[in-house]
Amino acid sequence: MKIRDRKGLGKALDRALATVEVSDIHTHLYSPCFGDLLAWGVDEMLTYHYLIAEFFRATELPYEKYWAMTKTQQADAIWKALFVDRTPISESCRGVLTALERLGLDPGKRDLAGYRKWYAKQSAEKHIDRVFELAGVKNCVMTNDPFDDAERPVWLKGAKLDPRFIPALRIDPVLLSWEKSFPRLAEWGYQVTRDLSARTLDEVRRFFREWAVKTKGLYVGVSLPPTFEAPEQSDTGTILEKAVLPVCEELGLPLAMMIGVKRRVNPQLRMAGDGVGLARIEPVEYLCAKFPKNRFMLTMLQRENQHAACVATRKFRNLHLFGCWWFVNNPSLIDEITRERLELLGTGFTAQHSDARVLDQVLYKWAHSRKVIGAALLDKYADLLDTGWTIEDSELKRDVDALFGGEFHAFLTRRL
Repeated sequence: MKIRDRKGLGKALDRALATVEVSDIHTHLYSPCFGDLLAWGVDEMLTYHYLIAEFFRATELPYEKYWAMTKTQQADAIWKALFVDRTPISESCRGVLTALERLGLDPGKRDLAGYRKWYAKQSAEKHIDRVFELAGVKNCVMTNDPFDDAERPVWLKGAKLDPRFIPALRIDPVLLSWEKSFPRLAEWGYQVTRDLSARTLDEVRRFFREWAVKTKGLYVGVSLPPTFEAPEQSDTGTILEKAVLPVCEELGLPLAMMIGVKRRVNPQLRMAGDGVGLARIEPVEYLCAKFPKNRFMLTMLQRENQHAACVATRKFRNLHLFGCWWFVNNPSLIDEITRERLELLGTGFTAQHSDARVLDQVLYKWAHSRKVIGAALLDKYADLLDTGWTIEDSELKRDVDALFGGEFHAFLTRRL
């Protein structure tokens, strides 16, 4: 059916957004076989590192006293400071309330004890079913680190994955901290030494290859600082160009670069203490041009990097731009970034990923993102109608499917 006016356009777009099945291409969620690594529940939401950072700005509690508390005590303290003593207007606080509401709980009751009782009656498996259905998520991509002592044994024993949880191999320790990681590789039987000799690089390639095959990862991912450079005469530069990228090309795996995080700018906050910095786009351009047979994925953490990331993506068809990561995963910035990308890239990108560390977070992250992305799309389609162009219902569905995961999966197999 052809759409010729904004009213009809809005209704058709709402239908497409309501029915799209999301492929969430970057999360920190885990299949149930990983046990306690799968975080879910109200206390996990309240003690998420976003809210921890906000909490310490609203209290005089010493850091060490907070970290000495049990998780329940920490959640109680955060609930009181951010939801009782203050209005929970931040995106992180609002997200908790949206998740509760989506699950059929009443945020207006402000009944933390009641929410806990409800969660205590749920099983992880059934909760996954419920959350994915409510969020409209058909699958999610995990972040799988062989150096994680809680995760590694599950893989070694033969992880039996829920098929909705798709692996992705994380390589930060080897790529960014070779001096600390090579002794562990040696312990595991790899013939490596501190110096990156030909023999050592061959063994690093073997490590990446074996773990990529073991996990069946969809891509290889790394979180990079704003100071990331390429080419670079360093351990990172050598391992990247002589080990990581050759194995990625061999196995047909994209390298997902998440650029811009400054680790532990406030160490007392632990995981909540990371910051953001302005990065250069030139290293991305160099890698895409130097390795045209490799596929690259890109998301950047600082707002000021978003325009350059769009332009670089226009120039390289082996580069895929995805999501609004971490500090730019806020409605005002998602709106701005989505509009910029639509204007420069059409529908040739992935509009969002949840980056969720707690299962329940996908409820709010996709609900909020659908609304903002939908508003941007509505305006862009209306601009087309103003030219006399007509739009079909099926075309709206095609475009929404592309932006919510379809374009990424096409990128994985598209001929370069």
